[in-house]
Amino acid sequence: MAVRRILTYPDTFLRERSEPVTNIDGKIQQLINDMADTIYHTPNGIGLASNQVGEPCRIIMFDTSAKDEPNDLVVLINPEIIEGDGLIVNEEGCLSVIDYRADVKRSERVTVKGIDREGNPITLKKEGLDAIVLQHEIDHLNGILFIDHISKLKRELYKRRLKKKLLKERDSSSQRL
Repeated sequence: MAVRRILTYPDTFLRERSEPVTNIDGKIQQLINDMADTIYHTPNGIGLASNQVGEPCRIIMFDTSAKDEPNDLVVLINPEIIEGDGLIVNEEGCLSVIDYRADVKRSERVTVKGIDREGNPITLKKEGLDAIVLQHEIDHLNGILFIDHISKLKRELYKRRLKKKLLKERDSSSQRL
């Protein structure tokens, strides 16, 4: 098992649609183990999609349990939202969108189907935070980031701030050489 590097915006890989998993083999099991190590290694991570660690397949996982509670990791392969209703606005952040949080409108309740890591069909009916996380992670598999759900103005302001930060980091690292 290993902690994987999480890709960050503006990496174009995050914008690609992931392909369905057709065979749950040892490579997929290892990826799931690595993703679990990665999510538990990050201080604020509660959800992770496989393309965030550079793998273009359709796997997500999440654990919304409190840090002082036992782990309750949910792994879904080829997840698909089959129903959503209600509306909730919640502040979201993302391991791939550094230093930014914003209010996002999502369905309050969702029904998601997929398969577990053993290949068994699974249907989840979730609401509140679990529903939000499921939608957020499935968006990743479709090349959508949470900043795509905010206003164009807020998104542009974030892009400018990030560009300045990246330029500053690049200049700082080149001065150290």
